[in-house]
Amino acid sequence: MNHDEDFTEFAGACAERLRTTAFMLCRDWHLAQDLTQSTLTKLYLGWRRVRQADNLPAYAQKVLVRVYLDHRRRRSSTEAVVGAVHEQGYRHHPDLRLTMLDALAQLPPRDRAIVILRYFEDLSVEQVADALDVPASVVKTQTRRSLERLRGLLAADQLALFA
Repeated sequence: MNHDEDFTEFAGACAERLRTTAFMLCRDWHLAQDLTQSTLTKLYLGWRRVRQADNLPAYAQKVLVRVYLDHRRRRSSTEAVVGAVHEQGYRHHPDLRLTMLDALAQLPPRDRAIVILRYFEDLSVEQVADALDVPASVVKTQTRRSLERLRGLLAADQLALFA
């Protein structure tokens, strides 16, 4: 299999998962698509080296998170998204998923990335630490703090329903 065919096969297999993760990070399907394309572009440009990685999907997730965090650092990333939330992928409990996405959106970008990678992508503490280039202790501490904050946000949301 040649270079392009090999990459095309990999991209086809992982693009949807990357886009879903990107959406959970940024809450905008259009930006999620852009982040996914940027990630795939970076992977393609270094494909000869990248394809030697032990775990290509994990490496792609790492690149995606870095692309997302780089985007958040740019001044243009403060633009507000207008419009309805696209409900692609919300199959089982759409109301619960929207509530969780609203709560996740209130976390800082790196904390949101940690929670999503740990609990939605099911990565280990070490894998998340590697993806974000931080010590495992930072992942553990930020996970604990983020979960506490999410619990508070979700509890407040539930109380608002009964008010």
